[in-house]
Amino acid sequence: MLLRGMLRVIMIFAVALTGVSGAGATAGAAESGGEPLLYFNHAYGVLDRETADAIEDSAYLREFANFQVRTTTGADGQTWTGRYLMGRETYVELFGVGDLAGPDGTLGAGGLGVSAERAGDLAKAVDRLPSFGVAEPVLFQQTRDFGDGVPVPWFDAVFTDTQYDAFGAWGMEYRPEYFADPRGNTEPASGAGDVGRERYLSDDYGSRLMRDVTSIHLGVTQGDLADTVPLLRAGGFAVRVLADGGVVADDGMTKVRLDAVPRERAGLRHIGFALNRAVPEQRVERIGDSALVVGPGARAEWTFGGAE
Repeated sequence: MLLRGMLRVIMIFAVALTGVSGAGATAGAAESGGEPLLYFNHAYGVLDRETADAIEDSAYLREFANFQVRTTTGADGQTWTGRYLMGRETYVELFGVGDLAGPDGTLGAGGLGVSAERAGDLAKAVDRLPSFGVAEPVLFQQTRDFGDGVPVPWFDAVFTDTQYDAFGAWGMEYRPEYFADPRGNTEPASGAGDVGRERYLSDDYGSRLMRDVTSIHLGVTQGDLADTVPLLRAGGFAVRVLADGGVVADDGMTKVRLDAVPRERAGLRHIGFALNRAVPEQRVERIGDSALVVGPGARAEWTFGGAE
């Protein structure tokens, strides 16, 4: 779901998250040997128009994944239409140039959402942000309108900054009000405090090939990278700094690679997928200026034009 546009009006909707005390921690959970507090939820990218249209029209993607094109109404009546490939716990959202207003709809723009599996873990991650250099996290609640004009609390969120070049990341935790609304088509809790990704997403992935996102690679500006790393560390991702200044962050299932690049080279480069079953032969599907390579085995790789 789109959140970066919210940064421009964030002070209108600012809210406090329950349980945020402001005390710091010295390391992310995964980096200190424990379980992360936040996990890869989804990422999105803005692609060239030809590729975005080809994705929307692709018959194969409807076989490959639980694929949808849908319009969502969020806070303050803002709407966005995305192309979604949804798995068991993770998904990707793709836009074309001009699909979003202003700079958010320019080529190479993108975003990353990392989310809590257990109620209260977002607040714990927020509590750690000062230790990673974020003195004043920006707290926010996103809502969703199912068409009746009544906003339903959707999730709480945190940003490390309200300024960005082309990429923004946020931490999030789904709200109990959303799970309680039958229009969300979510699943029952597996136990106390379950606000997880698998509960949020449908089981329709099971009848397709795609199971989950195992890796994602984006080019982002140095400034956007600097704003993102503290959130990943506070959320418990294991973060490794590369020799060229980029980072690889791992939550145990999905690896996020962010390269520091000039703005004109920013954008989505690659997505890796785990499949529900192994396929015996390789299939290469060219979709606009991109190539989706499925198999052999239980994995797929999607590379986008301009990837290095």
